[in-house]
Amino acid sequence: MTNEHFFITGVMGCIGAWVARNLVQAGARVTAFDLSEDRHRLELIMTPAEIAQIAFVRGDITDTTAVSTAVTQSNPTHLIHLAALQVPFCRANPPLGAAVNVTGTVNIFEAAKQVGLEKVVYASSVAVYGRKEQYSTRLLPHDAPLYPQTLYGVYKQANEGTARIYWQDAGLASVGLRPYTVYGPGRDQGMTSTPTQAMLAAARGEAYHISFGGYNGFQYTDDIARLFIQAARTPFQGADVFNIKGAVAHMREVVAAIETAEPAASGRITYEETPLPFPDGQDDVALRAWLGDIPDTPLAEGVAQTIAHFQRN
Repeated sequence: MTNEHFFITGVMGCIGAWVARNLVQAGARVTAFDLSEDRHRLELIMTPAEIAQIAFVRGDITDTTAVSTAVTQSNPTHLIHLAALQVPFCRANPPLGAAVNVTGTVNIFEAAKQVGLEKVVYASSVAVYGRKEQYSTRLLPHDAPLYPQTLYGVYKQANEGTARIYWQDAGLASVGLRPYTVYGPGRDQGMTSTPTQAMLAAARGEAYHISFGGYNGFQYTDDIARLFIQAARTPFQGADVFNIKGAVAHMREVVAAIETAEPAASGRITYEETPLPFPDGQDDVALRAWLGDIPDTPLAEGVAQTIAHFQRN
């Protein structure tokens, strides 16, 4: 067992579930703050005995008092903030999206300041960027200009600003990470979840049509979870946000990886030609300069592991 105690918001989501899994298996204490009580993602990747080791606190991230009380009472050594509504939900209900994604993040930073934590690690997104034609480079550096095209992206940009001001005014350090197309077991909702749905369909012997195409930065969910943990454990001063590269690949390469991992899926997985309204990918030069070696599973290996997991469960 370690002396670490992680407070995680959004643990019922895909990345949150994988963060909890890695921490529990490493012997760290985990307090999970989430409004949802749906544990299906945790159950997909963890044993009942592992889940039982998590201290669950049901609460609303938009409730300032509830967040403050939960953080104070748990007295964590590390805080990873992942709670958010994704693109379709922000589009459908902008006031709720702003409350969860923006006010919720302010609540987390305020609670962290109150208990004297040195750092917050939180999820931003590639959605803070604009369309690819707005940039002169194919892979964006972490300090490229921000031109968000969705309310979700605007909310994430606001959170990056919130983090900067908490460092400026309160000396509370922070690290934001910007995932792109995260895939793997548990990735079952959100605009970029359909490649994972295709992997699930292949495992079940079903056909599937992926909802977008083009080039993306594909990132295996276990890698992203371990990266958040690595960022939380690594000392940092300031407030910065880092891009994650992963595998920059065309959707045809994802389909090819699916067909290699499950040959019976050949010809059954298709995709839309229309790309997402984002650049092809991001570079991770700044991230690696800070952290050194980071988790980076090759695309073919991550796809194979995902399909194998679905076939076992």
